[in-house]
Amino acid sequence: MATPENPWMRRALALAERGRGHVEPNPLVGAVVVRDEIVVGEGWHAKFGEAHAEINALMQAGEAARGSTVYVTLEPCCHHGKTPPCTEALVRAGVARVVAALEDPFPKVAGQGAAQLRAAGIPIEFGVGAESARRQNAPYFKLLAAGRPYVHAKWAMSLDGKIATRSGDSRWISNEASRRRVHDLRGRMDAIVVGIGTALADDPLLTARPAGPRMPTRVVLDSTGRLPLASQLVRTAREIPTLIVTSHPAPKLIEAGCEVLTVPGERGGKPDVLQMLTDFGQRRWTNLLVEGGAGVLGAFFDARSVDEVHLFVAPKLIGGAGAKTPVAGLGIDVIADGTVWVTEAIENLDGDVYMRCHTKI
Repeated sequence: MATPENPWMRRALALAERGRGHVEPNPLVGAVVVRDEIVVGEGWHAKFGEAHAEINALMQAGEAARGSTVYVTLEPCCHHGKTPPCTEALVRAGVARVVAALEDPFPKVAGQGAAQLRAAGIPIEFGVGAESARRQNAPYFKLLAAGRPYVHAKWAMSLDGKIATRSGDSRWISNEASRRRVHDLRGRMDAIVVGIGTALADDPLLTARPAGPRMPTRVVLDSTGRLPLASQLVRTAREIPTLIVTSHPAPKLIEAGCEVLTVPGERGGKPDVLQMLTDFGQRRWTNLLVEGGAGVLGAFFDARSVDEVHLFVAPKLIGGAGAKTPVAGLGIDVIADGTVWVTEAIENLDGDVYMRCHTKI
């Protein structure tokens, strides 16, 4: 993510990041109140349903907000929702100017916030830090534009691109530091998706440990209803939301506490990825983590539905023509047809290499 040159907007973006995992499906927003080149107040949207960034920043600034410039990462809201309009608070505070990174595409705002400020005599400027703000809120923008969640794909592999040995053994390819990062990632998701093959082979809990700001719904793609009632996922379904996506009725799983979503199957009876994601979007899920296995990851990549990849590479060699690779599916025939990814971060995690890439925005 490019870093904006303006120090106040850079600070506002850093503040906004503190809300990740706490505010969705709302956007991440940070605000800084500056008067005479001195920060007199700052704030961020900290929790869904609670005060917005501008309100928190103005409260901290108090009377010093009068005559100030407010730097905010997204256009101030102008409607009554769970909280009052930020535009009204800015007008009451007597701010002299607003600098916003981006317009808010939410239909109840979408330029109307800026119009209200201008009507009150407060000029507003857009574009400062826009690239960084757009990247920061990519999940929010996708949910609004496409009606589907932002899809994260994650896997751990060896240096030679294997996720398991030829016998199927995969514990553990990655080290403890990588696994801690995965749990942190899980705790910021609305849902975690695995296929029935992974559920049968690993009998996972699919929880974040320790718990993060969100309790993600565990989603199992199980077209024929094979998930055992004795599995950890089913046995804990009354405590942790568990959704089974299938092409057939599964009354016993419902009786055990699971929710069952019936999605029309594509070839081979597997659920239609885009239809499934549309349903998830209607639930207002903003971030979805797809953990595998290879067939499930392949289906999401084939549907051009993956927005971000979290890759953990362990300094190990596995070898073997029969050893599993991360992504199956149909794949592509020529390199030119492949999705172009942007590498956003590369990090050493106690010897493992963590790489985060996203599609071009």
